[in-house]
Amino acid sequence: MVSVHPFAESFALEAAFGDVSEYWSPKVVAQVNDQFVKVAKVRGQLVWHDHAHEDELFFVVRGRLKIEYEEGRVVDLPAGSMHVVPRCTLHNPVADEECWIVLIEPMQTKHTGEVVSPLTKTIEEQLR
Repeated sequence: MVSVHPFAESFALEAAFGDVSEYWSPKVVAQVNDQFVKVAKVRGQLVWHDHAHEDELFFVVRGRLKIEYEEGRVVDLPAGSMHVVPRCTLHNPVADEECWIVLIEPMQTKHTGEVVSPLTKTIEEQLR
């Protein structure tokens, strides 16, 4: 289990994005029970991956995000939208322009599942 940093009881969501300087590099901003709340700025595409044991929730704060699924299905998420990617589901997040997202996922969720890419961040890196 990950050692948990103490987090503020409340925070300004917009200000939390000010600490994100690199695309596809989520930062943990809060913990709710066994879930991390993360903020990330994204642009381009991450990598095709899945999470064998965890669902993940995407909330688009600014911009537009697409979640690509196998067999060509694409979920288009404008600002204000939320979407849950079910566990064991191969997916690839894509943003044509800069997009700000909030992720809510179990603490043990690996950034890109079992796939390792140059964009993959460890949980420890996400806690910095």
